[in-house]
Amino acid sequence: MTRFDLLSSAVALLLFAHTANAADFYVAPNGRDAWSGRHADPKPDLTDGPFATLERAREAIRALKSAGLKPESNLVFLRGGSYTLTNTFILTSRDSGSAAAPVIFRNYRDENVVLSGGKRLKGFQRVTDASTLARLSENASGQLWHVDLAKNGVTNFGEVAFAGKRPELFFQDQPMTLARWPNEGFARVASVVGGQPITSHGIKGDAIGKFTFEGEHPKRWAQESDVWLHGYWFWDWADAHQRIKTIDPDPKIIELQPPNHGYGYRAGQRYYALNLLSELDAPGEWYLDREQGKLYFWPSADLEKNEPALSVLPTLISLRDASWITIQGLVLEATRGTAVTLDGGHENRIAACVIRNTGSWAVTINGGSSNGVVGCDIYRTGEGGISLTGGDRKTLTPSGHFAVNNHLFQFGRLFRTYKPAVGVNGVGLRVAHNLIHDGPHNGILLGGNDHAIEFNEIYDVCYETGDVGAFYMGRDWTARGTMIRHNFFHDISGPGLHGAMAVYLDDAASGIAVYGNIFYRAGRAAFIGGGRDNTVENNIFVECNPAVHVDARGLNWMRDHVEGNGTLPARLAEMPYTQPPWSKRFPQLLSILNDEPGAPKGNVVARNISMGGKWLNLEKAAAPLVKFVDNLADQDPKFADAAALDFRLREDSPAWQLGFKKIPVERIGLYQDESRASWPVAKTRRHLTRN
Repeated sequence: MTRFDLLSSAVALLLFAHTANAADFYVAPNGRDAWSGRHADPKPDLTDGPFATLERAREAIRALKSAGLKPESNLVFLRGGSYTLTNTFILTSRDSGSAAAPVIFRNYRDENVVLSGGKRLKGFQRVTDASTLARLSENASGQLWHVDLAKNGVTNFGEVAFAGKRPELFFQDQPMTLARWPNEGFARVASVVGGQPITSHGIKGDAIGKFTFEGEHPKRWAQESDVWLHGYWFWDWADAHQRIKTIDPDPKIIELQPPNHGYGYRAGQRYYALNLLSELDAPGEWYLDREQGKLYFWPSADLEKNEPALSVLPTLISLRDASWITIQGLVLEATRGTAVTLDGGHENRIAACVIRNTGSWAVTINGGSSNGVVGCDIYRTGEGGISLTGGDRKTLTPSGHFAVNNHLFQFGRLFRTYKPAVGVNGVGLRVAHNLIHDGPHNGILLGGNDHAIEFNEIYDVCYETGDVGAFYMGRDWTARGTMIRHNFFHDISGPGLHGAMAVYLDDAASGIAVYGNIFYRAGRAAFIGGGRDNTVENNIFVECNPAVHVDARGLNWMRDHVEGNGTLPARLAEMPYTQPPWSKRFPQLLSILNDEPGAPKGNVVARNISMGGKWLNLEKAAAPLVKFVDNLADQDPKFADAAALDFRLREDSPAWQLGFKKIPVERIGLYQDESRASWPVAKTRRHLTRN
């Protein structure tokens, strides 16, 4: 008889001796995998009690199934404490539950359960080596500590500039700063040097990565061997990490290691340097010497009372073609990559979790159906928050994936652009009742068809980038059918060329409904960038500049992308738009190539309210093609209390006479239920954090 057979027999006997909920198992930091896992606490004689690992609980549930037993529930309760995972916890189709008996891994009685992918570092010593101290600034003397990583069992040092591979140091539950210059903000490219000139959107740059720097500071980096620059090299919406090849101190020229940035380089653009021991000059900074395997750290608090942790594990939990599984009430942190990945399967839930301090995303969902993230607090992610991909675009089959009632903030810490709070792609996904703020670029990034973006509150995003949208999609005629309704966009602005938009339908994005939203101080709020068949209806705009923008770029500078073999005709050809269900769902596509494809036809702007700021920015060529109906602009709409941001309309508002419909303001944003990770939720305003 094999070990698995013995285990199955033992579990079967235990099951017959228990009641209907006998499939409950327990895991605890002081547990043992040799125990039955049937008890929340160790027995006084220490002969039985909870398991020590998730893997052992998974094995126990598998044994139940192998024995042919079908308990009414499969609950795994984790007792409070910190669990350092050394391997990704993997659940497959073997571990699936059912509609009647889902498998649930959750915290016990609201106890604080932390799953960490970080390695606690021990054995720090003060830096006393004269040659090392000579490389540091004067204020660092006596402040630095170092530790041998090999003695802590860490031999994989990762890579500086690649998402999912970059190790991070965490201290007092906060990400520390990889030593950088300047400590805050950016330096500027003084001038570009030589190379082949390139032009993008009429702006000239340089294709070769050589530029001059201002001041004398970079001359200090002569002894550094692995210096990286992170910058917005050409556009304010495209960041990239570049490694320094050489520094010539006399003409002050920095040459970058190829491959060069795809858009080239321009004078005046922003960058900062990172991964330099010589720049470890402030509390909270650290540096990893990969050649010596030493980590240097200037602690921001007493090092003897707080153990730093270095992220090691790429992913904490991975569901692979599993179904009816819920991960609930856990704190997930300190990964180099994404905390939770779901691939395939259906009806899985990540619920009421706190997911923080990841090197990549919090949760990615790819394929399957009806999988979702609900009620989670997600913050300080290296890339985005939640990525949802599912459904079949060729058949317009929806996936049913969702992100609902989540609080997402401080995302895009390490990799700044196109790493949104929520990324959406495919067919039939829902993003609703989320609170999204404090992100450098997009809040929601979308592709595909028939999505619902509703009842979200989004603010303080786009703060570091230009020509960007809190909600963004673009350059695809076929990505139609999405409804953006009943959201509150406010306090949105961005630096650089073109600033920020709230809803950015960029580069001929078409077939989108923007309905019943409130926009307050939201930049260029509803932006139609040359697209077709969009509706902007029943929205409230307050102090936006402008409220609505419509241009005709497909008739001028973007003509090459909408005609012939351009990007948009190519993407149209990838979809079966001449056949059902496409031909019935989106009949406008049938004639688009023969109907002035660059013209912004079919757009309707109806029954909107605009107060303060500017109502309209309309390109002359677009003016005769856009239909305007019963909009109330620059007339007192009689808000309930605009000073208190209460933009509900009083009964005597003139907007009612124009057919304006009530916006369900009370339903916008987070709500309290058993799947909410925390309550109440404070709406904090953005504070800048170093990277």
